[in-house]
Amino acid sequence: MLLKNSDLVDIYQAEENIIQAPCLPYYENDRIFIQFLHLLIRNCSYLKFFMIISTTNTILRSSTLLLPLLSSSSITKRTIVSSLTTMSSNLASHAFAGNPLRSKTPKSHDPLSPSSAFESLKTHILQNPENLPPPKSPHFSVLLFRKGRPLASSSVTGDDVVPRWHLGWISWTDCKGILEKCGVQLTEGSLVYLGSRAEEDVVYWAIDITDESRLVPELGSRQLCFVELRTLMMAADWTDSLAMGELAIAGHARALLEWHNLAQFCGHCGEKTVSKEAGRMKQCSNKLCKKSIYPRVDPVVIMLVIDRENDRALLSRQSRLVPRMWTCLAGFIEPGESLEEAVRRETYEETGIKVGEVVYHSSQPWPVGPNSMPCQLMVGFFAYAKTLEINVDKEELEDAQWYSREDVKKALAFAEFKKAQRTAAAKVDQMCKGVRKGQSSSAKFIKESGELAPMFVPGPFAIAHHLISSWANGVEAQLKQHSISISKL
Repeated sequence: MLLKNSDLVDIYQAEENIIQAPCLPYYENDRIFIQFLHLLIRNCSYLKFFMIISTTNTILRSSTLLLPLLSSSSITKRTIVSSLTTMSSNLASHAFAGNPLRSKTPKSHDPLSPSSAFESLKTHILQNPENLPPPKSPHFSVLLFRKGRPLASSSVTGDDVVPRWHLGWISWTDCKGILEKCGVQLTEGSLVYLGSRAEEDVVYWAIDITDESRLVPELGSRQLCFVELRTLMMAADWTDSLAMGELAIAGHARALLEWHNLAQFCGHCGEKTVSKEAGRMKQCSNKLCKKSIYPRVDPVVIMLVIDRENDRALLSRQSRLVPRMWTCLAGFIEPGESLEEAVRRETYEETGIKVGEVVYHSSQPWPVGPNSMPCQLMVGFFAYAKTLEINVDKEELEDAQWYSREDVKKALAFAEFKKAQRTAAAKVDQMCKGVRKGQSSSAKFIKESGELAPMFVPGPFAIAHHLISSWANGVEAQLKQHSISISKL
């Protein structure tokens, strides 16, 4: 069933009763579409349906939901509506979420676990392949980073018109050979554990080679290039689960490596730290201290403030944003502060607007911020305004304005996100082939998407886009109706 401009999906039970459930509308322009494939009734006690959701800031995700039917009268419209609303919110993953290497951590006795893999790594480092081949299992693949940029390649396969980038994984043997050729000595603390794939018997590692510029020509001869993670984000096809999985891996790896760079010394006594648990923690080398240090995550609340009575949303501008881009309010959580308190405080500090009810939407890891904050966690909310007069803090914002639902829909309709993605993908392809050097992806995006519009919003790779598009298309009301408001916790 393919829906067009409809807010209702008809789900038929065995008795052919119609139960209506809210969902996102479908648009021909490929920015928002929903496709439901259903209805498989296996027996009288289970209803099974397969649901595919794609929105402008999410990737395709599939899931199967089994609902026990105790009797024909035990399923109600409220049950179906609540279930579908929860699924539409939770199934789809944001950019940098859904890392396929982190679905679960193997037990310590498993050869693919961090501890076992680290012991195997030490054997690989000490092993001289000229005298004796390295252990056969598990296999190691390594992702190189330089100045926060992952190694990438690009290709066009099959019927594809648009190039698709891939992470530039290198086998352990090739990695060791390339590094030694350039005089780089590997140590146990050089690499960080990223995860594994049991079905392939492979463990994945990352290493920072920022100081080794001699490696760049060698890798370039293989059509491999170090590309800004933000550029890869914009070049990723958000409807391709494999591409988004690779982006999530790269984001996780960059966050770990940048944290390692920041945590070289103990914050307690000042002594050097050493890598532990395959790079998943660090410990002070001072025997009298031995302080354990774990990867840093900086939580940020991001909220779309809504004027319910006048059907408007509050959008803001910062001077660092590209021209005509408007987005949600956001701010860091302070010590001793709850999430909803942070939403209310930040909204009032930046705009003078008082917020009452706060409803959770979703969250997104954000490893493309400044190096001083290796990975922010964006926690998204809808916040409902109690006052409407705007008083902008000019030190925080350039401007803030109320926008009608129609204005926001026009901004979403104008922005050619897919075209910008294809342009960025072509640029990455040229970079990997040595045709041109990297440049800001945002400039190209604005020329194509922002020049003729009074406003536009962040692209589908940002949680802000999801918050804004959900409200513009009426999903926010359904989420609020069938979710628990954390403002009452």
